[in-house]
Amino acid sequence: MSYNRNMKWLNERQIIYRRDPINDKPTIENKQYMFFENGTYECYHLFNSKAKITTYRSLKWHMLVLYYLNMDNIINSDFVTLARFIANKENGFVTFFIKNKLLEDMIGDVLQQGGEPPINKIRKIIFKDYSLLSFKEKMFLVGKLIGRQKLTKERIYSIMLEINDMGIKITLQYLAELLGCSTRTLHRNMGKKLKQEKKELNEKI
Repeated sequence: MSYNRNMKWLNERQIIYRRDPINDKPTIENKQYMFFENGTYECYHLFNSKAKITTYRSLKWHMLVLYYLNMDNIINSDFVTLARFIANKENGFVTFFIKNKLLEDMIGDVLQQGGEPPINKIRKIIFKDYSLLSFKEKMFLVGKLIGRQKLTKERIYSIMLEINDMGIKITLQYLAELLGCSTRTLHRNMGKKLKQEKKELNEKI
């Protein structure tokens, strides 16, 4: 049985689950987006797409981010309540049931380790809320800002993340179009690690 994500519960308690970079300064910024030429690890946009949490590792990362973003405004007991809520499949955030002992150990680890910025994926383009850009317009900007430069694994990965962030399946044809190369060239330059990452990102959609 599939459950709808209960965002109302988070919003009513003023839980922070999105934050743009606070230290890194964008190379370009306008009303529609921020572009970081060297990338930023400070973008935390949880629950941005319809994709749900599918693994224990991802669940713990979400907990670490929630603790980090809310640590100045939440006490430990309230965070435990929050973590249990997110981990409850019936609340629509995860796709699996987790045993209570494993969950308690995970929460304990987060409370012990939390406070430092969690490991994050690099982002180059952050589209602003209410930018009113269509998906095609966003992808045009992604191709313009990232895709027309030298083909590297970093640039391929950056575009993969932008596509995934919008809840769209990543295909070689679409990547090649945005990067301005053939699918054969793209396939040759991706390597096993990026191909596996593409598969894992698509599985979350």
